[in-house]
Amino acid sequence: MLANALPFAIGLTFPVLFAVGATLGGVWISAVSVYALIAIPIVDYFIGASEKNLDANTGEDDLFWHKLITWVWAPVQFALIVALLWLAGGASHLSDGELIRLAAALGIITGGVGITYAHELVHQTNRFERGLGEALLTSTLYGHFAVEHVHGHHFHVGTPKDPVSARFNESFWAFLPRAVGSSFVSAWRITADRLARRGLPLWHISNPFWRYGAATIAWFAAAYMLAGWFGVALFALQGVVAFAMLEAVNYVEHYGLSRRLLPDGKYERVAPHHSWNTSNMLTNYFLINLQRHSDHHYRPQRRYPVLQHYDETKAPQLPYGYPAMLTMALLPPLWFRVMNPRVEAWRARHYPTGNLKPLSS
Repeated sequence: MLANALPFAIGLTFPVLFAVGATLGGVWISAVSVYALIAIPIVDYFIGASEKNLDANTGEDDLFWHKLITWVWAPVQFALIVALLWLAGGASHLSDGELIRLAAALGIITGGVGITYAHELVHQTNRFERGLGEALLTSTLYGHFAVEHVHGHHFHVGTPKDPVSARFNESFWAFLPRAVGSSFVSAWRITADRLARRGLPLWHISNPFWRYGAATIAWFAAAYMLAGWFGVALFALQGVVAFAMLEAVNYVEHYGLSRRLLPDGKYERVAPHHSWNTSNMLTNYFLINLQRHSDHHYRPQRRYPVLQHYDETKAPQLPYGYPAMLTMALLPPLWFRVMNPRVEAWRARHYPTGNLKPLSS
């Protein structure tokens, strides 16, 4: 399976670009953003989609190389963050402005690649992978995502209870602060409920927020020791850019889609048509099949290599891959023009009786 796994390692090209920017400074710092937001979407468009799937029943032993890609990213990401702080503390060839730009570029990497890999890892049941996922998330100031995503979002997606299901006609700029604040509150409530069911108080050592808080404090302490308050600010900027990218992805993945409320007061089961899907080949390699989001929500236990493609009859399709859609989301008039007709078409296809409206703000 090594040959099949290798294309998914393409995300490892980002540290090379970070190193180029950190070494040469100036316009070279923009290499990361140009690569992520311009070059990749353009090439992705011309390469097009791939509907090929690994067999959904592929065994764990056959996925070792796929898993290894996500495991090796953790030390790579930590090294990149430390490199940024080391440069801020002692590099004379980069100005403060260049270091700020470099921190933002790093946020694109830790958000676009790091949180994507962390998402895959926190879905696993073994402590090793979940621990790696949590470590990646805390390095981007978003440790609580490990709780909210797995135990909140996957249960409440497409309903008013989900803080990261974007409402119909809700702009990204309105969605972002609501998602960030509500996700943290949701994670805290979920944690409190889970502890209460075990008869444990909030301050019990098993509360994961202790781990998230300790790791975050450790990162800030390291940032201060390496580069003072400027290092603290750079580390925080990296994290903010990273989790803003995460929430932009959440915005794209579920915009306007909703689940039917049943007579018994429960919502219908999550199905492939409750998430936007795309099988653009290049961006799925970069994002380890995250764009096959319809199958991820339908079968969340599946690892990324075996996520299956769904065509337009079973799942709504995005017109482009995630990088292009994220850029579009920053421009609400363009986003609404492109996506609102698709939401209406989704409703007509999957709920033709007209008894369901898109999730609205």
